[in-house]
Formats: sequence, structure tokens, C-alpha cells
Amino acid sequence: MGLPFFGETLQLVLQRRKFLQMKRRKYGFVYKTHLFGKPTVRVMGVENVRHILLGEHRLVAVQWPASVRTILGAGCLSNLHDAQHKHRKKVIMRAFSREALEHYIPPIQEEVSACLQQWLLAPGGPNGTGGCLLVYPEVKRLMFRISMRILLGFRPSQAHAQSEQCLVEAFEEMIRNLFSLPLDVPFCGLYKGLRARGIIHAKIEENIRAKLAGKEPTDGYKDVLQLLMEHTQGDGEQLSMQELKESATELLFGGHETTASAATSLIIFLGLHHEVLQKVRKELQEKGLLSKQSQEKHLEMEILEQLKYTGCVVKETLRLSPPIPGGFRVALKTFELNGYQIPKGWNVIYSISDTHEVAELFTDKDEFNPDRFMSPFPEDVSRFSFIPFGGGLRSCVGKEFAKLLLKIFTVELARNCDWQLLNGPPTMKTGPTVYPEDNLPTKFTSFNGQV
Repeated sequence: MGLPFFGETLQLVLQRRKFLQMKRRKYGFVYKTHLFGKPTVRVMGVENVRHILLGEHRLVAVQWPASVRTILGAGCLSNLHDAQHKHRKKVIMRAFSREALEHYIPPIQEEVSACLQQWLLAPGGPNGTGGCLLVYPEVKRLMFRISMRILLGFRPSQAHAQSEQCLVEAFEEMIRNLFSLPLDVPFCGLYKGLRARGIIHAKIEENIRAKLAGKEPTDGYKDVLQLLMEHTQGDGEQLSMQELKESATELLFGGHETTASAATSLIIFLGLHHEVLQKVRKELQEKGLLSKQSQEKHLEMEILEQLKYTGCVVKETLRLSPPIPGGFRVALKTFELNGYQIPKGWNVIYSISDTHEVAELFTDKDEFNPDRFMSPFPEDVSRFSFIPFGGGLRSCVGKEFAKLLLKIFTVELARNCDWQLLNGPPTMKTGPTVYPEDNLPTKFTSFNGQV
């Protein structure tokens, strides 16, 4: 059977949900489109996505667009295959073990708490009582600082504020041009992306050379890049400087861009659903985390794991607004999917956001209801119904880090702030991660402690 056809160029800025819903209604769960002039099949739905994700190395292989491969580099995890990918992933996963994550909690909490205090001191809006700012750019800066500190061991200070801003701007320029035509000529997207990457690589190389010179970690724990360097040396896989820089850049993308998207969505959903925010606070109160004395102490892994409802708020946010809308693959051979033939060499995109929307596992799909996750779903039913971190062999290596970071962010936000979305519910766009079109102007005030 042939595939339904719809001519489409890649749109990095979409009115996401309405656009995808319209196409799904019109063309179904498997349809043909075009991406950079190449025939592409868009796939959604639990069983279809299961088939793709479990077909890694057999039916499909990861293949991001040429511009993404060029900018991120051949040495990063996303561009490795087979044994190389398996080994590198295993090494990186050690940096996200439970023991490693415990060491990351204090610096994450410190950065989030300091940031929220700055938000509360921001200049006022029209009514003059303080705390009015554009949330999305602020969250991106916060997540960038956390990622630089935890993943690369770079701790920005006031003295390095200008250097940090240059890095933030370079990273955003690189991300803006990840999906561009593969033309490395001046003023084209790929050229701009590579130039920005050069700035980031220079800073990362400076950091790597300091580590190689034996400089001790300033926070009392080994960052992810340090662990990667040590484990690869110990396992006989000596990475080149270029491979280390590419791996670090990919970690920054995963640790900063996607968590910034998810944290912004958390602010949106909790701002629109005060009853959910109050339930988070009641859980914190039950665990003794709302008092002033408790806020002066470091959070611990054991207590964070007990915050079941808060964890469900994070999950529900990722269900309704997954930061990455989908993943890229290429067909290794011609195969059949749900009655349609997918030819060898065609691109295949599996949709995370669409799959969440059509999963039969979830009732009242458009409703923000964290309680749906309070009772565990059967694993065989839920495995491909909820895939904010992908699935199969290519599932996100940093997913436990991301969940921990988002939970700490939610705790600190709930016990420190009240807020109002000044423009109401925002229009969400994608470029390449999900973000609010208006940057989410929001007014923050101090939480009075009353639940």
C-alpha cells in the first residue's frame, strides 16, 4: 500500500498542537512528507513507535539531518552506532548513577534558589510590586549555569558574568542553526552554527586542559566530563580532544535546552492550575519542607524520592509538553509498518508529542492531571505510551538527571514563589525545543507560607 502524501518543508516554528492535530486527522498515524528535499515518513501511535524504537540497528538507525550531524560532530553519542554507541552510552551512564546524582543535588539547589531570589527582586510591572520578568530567557540562563557546573565543572561567578553571557549567546546561536541547509558559506545557518560552536569548543577545551593538568574539582565532586575522561582512559578508549569537545557540547544541549523547555512548561502549568500547586505544597508540608528552617538545609535524595505527587507533576508536564517533539531515523531496509511500505533510505521521524496525545492509556488527554500518574501503569502498556525521553537503545542517557533537576526546581519554586502569567496561556512553538512564543512575561511574588 502506498503512503498518503503531504508536501511539507521542515518548520522550526510551529503552532504545535493545532498543526499536528490537523495533520493527524487528515493523514492518519503514518504519512509521507519531505524533510530538506528527502522523502520522510512521520510515525505516531504506541504500536507504530514501538516498532520503530525496537527496530534500532535492524530496521532503522539514528540519522539526524546533515546540519545537526555537522554541528554536533561525528564524535558525539547521537552520531555513534552499534558497539561504539553501546560502549560510550555505558560510560556516560556511570556519571548519572544514583551515587553521582546525590552529589549533584546541593549545587542544583543552590543555583535554583539563588535564581528565584533574583526573580523576586526583579523590577516591578505596571502595579509596581516587583518580580516581573520574561521567564523563558531567564530559565535558559539558569539551566545553562547548572549544566556548565554539573556537566563540565565550570562554575561561573560574578567576575565571569560577561564570559557566561557570551557562552549563552553562542549556545543559543548554535541551537538556532542546528536545523539548517547544509551550506557552509558565510551568513548561512550552518556557517553561523559552526562559528558559534567554535566559541563553545574553545571554552570546553580550556576546561579539559585544566582537568588534564590535575586541577581539583571546586565543588567536591567529579563532574560528568571528568568522569567521562577517566572512564574512557581506564577502558582503553582514549578520546581525542575533538571527541571530548563534541561529547561535552552534546551533553550541554541535552542538559540545558531540554530542561529549560520543561521547567518553563512547569511554570506555565502550575501557574494555570493553582490547585495543583497547592497539592505540591501540601506534600512539601507533610515532609517538613515548607518551614523556613527546612529551606536552609540541603535537599537529600531520600526525601526527594518520597515526593511522589511532585514527581507526578513533572511527568504530567512532560506528557503534555515534551521538550523534544520527536526523533530522527533512517530506514536500513524496506519494511512494512501498519500496512504501509517504508522504502530503504527514507527518513523516519517518530513523534513523541502525537504519541502522547493518541495513547489510549490516558483519559481526558488535554487535562493537566498529575494524579493520573499516582497509580503505576502496567509496564507493558505504558512503555511506549509515555516517551518524553525516547525509548529503546537510544533513550536519553541523562533522563534521571533531568527528572531530578526538574523535581528540585519544582520544590524550590513552590516553596518560594507565587506567580501570575501576565499574558495568560501562551502559544507554544518549536525551534527545536518547545517554548512559549511570548517568552512568558510573569510576575513573581514571595510565597507567604500558607497552604
